Amino acid sequence: MSHYFIEDKNLKHNIKKIIYYYTDKRFVFTTDSGLFSKDHVDEATDILLKNIPPLSGSLLDMGCGYGCIGIVLAKMYNLKLTQCDINEAAFDMTKINCRENDVESEIIKSDCFENIGGTFDTIVINPPIHAGKAVTYKMFEDSVNHLNPGGKLFIVNFKKHGAESTQEKLTDLFGNCETLYKKKGIFVFCCTKV
Repeated sequence: MSHYFIEDKNLKHNIKKIIYYYTDKRFVFTTDSGLFSKDHVDEATDILLKNIPPLSGSLLDMGCGYGCIGIVLAKMYNLKLTQCDINEAAFDMTKINCRENDVESEIIKSDCFENIGGTFDTIVINPPIHAGKAVTYKMFEDSVNHLNPGGKLFIVNFKKHGAESTQEKLTDLFGNCETLYKKKGIFVFCCTKV
């Protein structure tokens, strides 16, 4: 089965541009086949972005897709940005989108944290639910070792995709898990590395 968190070289390209507004800032993103939410910025990503408080320092956008989350946050808060994804199309589109939105980023092709070194002040994940719980939980587990002390992990999830079990897992890993948003079956969680 093909989904966005794999390398599928058989997909035909369908490149398009989408527009997203965050507060008064306009962002243009180039997307392609095989990427999550290629026709528009999805509701969960929009809610995640609007519920993250102002940030500083370094940011890792894990499983970045076409780069929306990291690009918006880096542009708004002048962050040192790193983005990664396993999908070659995501890697390519993120490069294009950083350039088009005038954002500097270290973009890494990586299966989760496999090729990620160092630590970050913030990690943001809109988890690839269809890749399975083992993949998403590994992302959460590895996040602990890639956060600076006091660093924060932000996650968005749906009730129907296991938000409650995600919250339990995050609490086990971090000893804390704050719910920043809970409406319409969408949850935004924040964990702090103590």
